Amino acid sequence: MSQAVIFGASGGIGAALVEAVVAKGRYERIWAGSRSGQAAPAGAVPFAFDLTDEASIASAAGRIGGNVSLVFVATGVLSGGPDFQPEKTYKAQDPAAYAHAFAINATGPALIGKHFLPLLPRRERAVFAALTARVGSIADNRLGGWHAYRASKAALNMILRNFAIELRRTHPQAVVAALHPGTVATDLSAPFTSMREGQRLFTPDEAARYLLDVIDGLTLDDSGKAYGWDGQPIPF
Repeated sequence: MSQAVIFGASGGIGAALVEAVVAKGRYERIWAGSRSGQAAPAGAVPFAFDLTDEASIASAAGRIGGNVSLVFVATGVLSGGPDFQPEKTYKAQDPAAYAHAFAINATGPALIGKHFLPLLPRRERAVFAALTARVGSIADNRLGGWHAYRASKAALNMILRNFAIELRRTHPQAVVAALHPGTVATDLSAPFTSMREGQRLFTPDEAARYLLDVIDGLTLDDSGKAYGWDGQPIPF
């Protein structure tokens, strides 16, 4: 039985991804993960997980079992409250902000990989994807700032590259990709969508469709790389 697993199903992009995957009718079972374990559109099975609790991720993997053809990590944090905001200067760096950003944006997805990569089929095509951000690209960084967020997304990109290299030896048909959804009208981006005039703003449903189109077009040569919503590569 082919399965798809979406982490972050209670978020704007995650919920839209679950609905889009259900609509495709490609998988026999679709799992929708959230902290509450209750966010599941019709046609999906809910499960609970916490990015900061490895035991909860391991428990979810044990419940879901094997033959997972798609794992999509649609989680992330950019800001939250007065003590956790993107830094405009290096003078505003704070150890607690770094710890929180890395726990959610890098360590959490790494632990998902630890427990879910073994569930991918060994001889069939499978995809492990996670949401990255263009600002996590070292090569594309022209403005600076946003230190903790940029660094945590850059770390995520490296983790995914590592996954891709290792899976070539054990799962030769698997593809690992970092995907940037563009600027999407969600709670995460809401405080910052007015910062650049004229930027293209997607609805979560639009972003989900574009991301799944990118996934459908990924080849083995694309594994370990980052791509935007339009399928264009993003340099690490």
